[in-house]
Amino acid sequence: MKILHTSDWHLGHVLYNYDRSREQQAFLRELAETVRTEQPDVMVVSGDVYHYANPSSSAQRMYTEAMLEIHRACEEMSIVVTAGNHDSGQKLEIDRSLWQHFGLHVIGGIYRDADGVDLNRHIIEIKDRESRTTGYVAAIPHIYPNNFPLIDDDTPKENRQRLFFQKILDRIAERNTSGLPVVLMAHLAVSGSDTTGHDDTIGGMDYTDIGDLGWGYDYLALGHIHRPQTVRSTGGTARYSGSPVPVSFDEDYRHSVTIAELRSGEKPEIRTVEIHNPMPLITIPEKPAPFDETLEQLAGLPDDMSAYVRLNVTADKGLPPDCTELAFKAVEGKECKFCYIKVNRGERVTAEGAERISVQELQEISPIEIARRYYKESEGEEMDEELASLMEEAVRMTFRESHGNSQDTDTSL
Repeated sequence: MKILHTSDWHLGHVLYNYDRSREQQAFLRELAETVRTEQPDVMVVSGDVYHYANPSSSAQRMYTEAMLEIHRACEEMSIVVTAGNHDSGQKLEIDRSLWQHFGLHVIGGIYRDADGVDLNRHIIEIKDRESRTTGYVAAIPHIYPNNFPLIDDDTPKENRQRLFFQKILDRIAERNTSGLPVVLMAHLAVSGSDTTGHDDTIGGMDYTDIGDLGWGYDYLALGHIHRPQTVRSTGGTARYSGSPVPVSFDEDYRHSVTIAELRSGEKPEIRTVEIHNPMPLITIPEKPAPFDETLEQLAGLPDDMSAYVRLNVTADKGLPPDCTELAFKAVEGKECKFCYIKVNRGERVTAEGAERISVQELQEISPIEIARRYYKESEGEEMDEELASLMEEAVRMTFRESHGNSQDTDTSL
């Protein structure tokens, strides 16, 4: 069975107030062309179709038109879409019955029937041009670890996720008497995966052990982490296709979709098809430099260069008060879009060298000490005593109000 694996489209994403439909539509056209060339048996989209749970009408129209074009590119191909943590599963499923006429299966949430969880609704049977079954897809949308349903009364809450995945895979095994390939879809972060450049402020990052996803699949089509990668220590069976279009400037790596050819019991044959972004995200210069130098480089960019740009600036002595205005003026008449200035202070503690605080330490040290550490890391210098005194007094007042104006408030609590 041949699959095209993609995820994390984030349609409708706005970058520093710039509409990104141009590059998102370019990706979708390229995806349709890849489908036309590769002729896969199934395309799986492992979550985060949209960037916002309430997508705009233009983003929804973009998705609809793209899916119809992808279907026309290979009418025999099945398509399976699951909801990610950025999606509203209910909104994604509004046209689910209609989409099934085009071979598109949408799984937005956990299905239930009169007897409890309807596991069969999460199992998609993949058929070829002669309507012969060629494999199975276990389609599981994003679910927070504490929200997995109760399948039996004997399973403690912390084991419900593992049981849910395994029950679905067991149900497939009962059907799959011919040993056909099985694809498991999941939108989550697997422990040990590389999250470089990933910034997810919606839902945070809960890590799942690979063992909690069960056994009995030939390929694990993952979504959520934006860096394309095959997860180590999984025998090449688990992969993130990554985001096809970068969502942030820190996603400074190649973006692609994954083609996987599966034969039951064998290691998947994996290759990637690179996606070409007409509006790349670039940082100038590569290494931080004084503002005047970076401004000169910004002004020197070719007029017809299409890109989003952030400036990488050293600012030990501060920036000009009109620095942002100067940057916007430097790109007037150019195709590029200035986004923001990344400020680097000379003595600022780097992410690699920053002091890490455990949960236990966080509970034991005082709010003032946390503030001092944060100030030193962000500003590159010690907090002055006047500011520290003001903050300490604010903490005391807060504790007095929340503890009935106690006279002996201990700010170390």
